[in-house]
Amino acid sequence: MQLLKKYSMYIVRWQLSTPILYVVIWALTGIIDAIWITIIANFIGALIFFWVDKFIFRKKRSKIPLWEMKENVKCHDCETVGVGYRVVEWNGYSRVDDENPQYRCETCKAKKLLEVEKVANKNEKKTESVA
Repeated sequence: MQLLKKYSMYIVRWQLSTPILYVVIWALTGIIDAIWITIIANFIGALIFFWVDKFIFRKKRSKIPLWEMKENVKCHDCETVGVGYRVVEWNGYSRVDDENPQYRCETCKAKKLLEVEKVANKNEKKTESVA
């Protein structure tokens, strides 16, 4: 359903580019060659629709952390062996492709969660200021 919504927005976005292209072509016809008119019209469209596309295709961020659990691992912090936990993804923090994942025991995961939360909140503020 989400993909259909994005696809529909993208189709509408392409239709919104038509008036921009038309105005540029209308204004420059007879003044310069068609190839230059096309280049200028597409350049103006790119300046405008880069921001629209960025909005349409923004990545949805999870408000709750995605955890991975693994048995019989050594805690990265205290070296206790047992069930290990790691935050894989959370609101801009991502370790999906981490080649050396760091698992933590039940006790140490709480400290790590606070640390990751600070990073996630900082990333969220950066994203809000850019958007």
